[in-house]
Amino acid sequence: MITNASDAETLVWDENCRLNLANYITGRTEKIAIIAKGCDSRNIVNHIIENKISREQLVIIGVPCKGMVDKNNPEQLQANCATCTHRNPVIYDELCADLVEEQKDVDRYEDVRKVEAMDTQEKWAFFEDLLSGCTRCYACKNACPLCYCPTCFVDESRPQWVGKGTDPIDIRTYHFLRAYHCAGRCTDCGACEAACPQNIKVRNFTKKLEKDCYELYGWEAGLTVDQRPPLDSFKLDDPEKFIM
Repeated sequence: MITNASDAETLVWDENCRLNLANYITGRTEKIAIIAKGCDSRNIVNHIIENKISREQLVIIGVPCKGMVDKNNPEQLQANCATCTHRNPVIYDELCADLVEEQKDVDRYEDVRKVEAMDTQEKWAFFEDLLSGCTRCYACKNACPLCYCPTCFVDESRPQWVGKGTDPIDIRTYHFLRAYHCAGRCTDCGACEAACPQNIKVRNFTKKLEKDCYELYGWEAGLTVDQRPPLDSFKLDDPEKFIM
């Protein structure tokens, strides 16, 4: 972060800038400039829709993006970037480079369908293994631009939703509840996985909910400031197949 134009030369932008800078605009009252690739810009839209910041406060410097490299293997893109279909910023005041070609004919939900095809026991084993390394460090929560609540449910004591230790039940509760809080809002920016010191594929939770919102409501988060997300609006013709 800089406050003087003379410090601009200290800023770096390359294929290692994985974290979502929209995480840092929550609660700001001054006018600020922010550099934003496609997924960052979609989270900025989320912040505007959710009244966390006004559009007038922002000068958005858009950066067309061909993906960030995987933190463990710089020879390949990180998983969310490999299937990203919104590489260009959706909202900006200035554009740093020419728009890039968007990826087409990519299967964004192949990994989700593999889990959906499992039987109950296989799914249980899959998520048990997925979360086996979690230490409840909250790196995923702290990196997520959607986790801006002044008091997170994991810190709430009245009522206490989840214990503070590493009991397996508490770990499951934390991850599943956090994912549901991102439903209809997640842009699959990958900041959660990039921040995780245990390399847990946290997107396995949010990606399923992203798929459901897309298939049930035709909704992709953060593409426009002119439309409310499906989970905070009501229509008489909303699909109700999930109601038994």
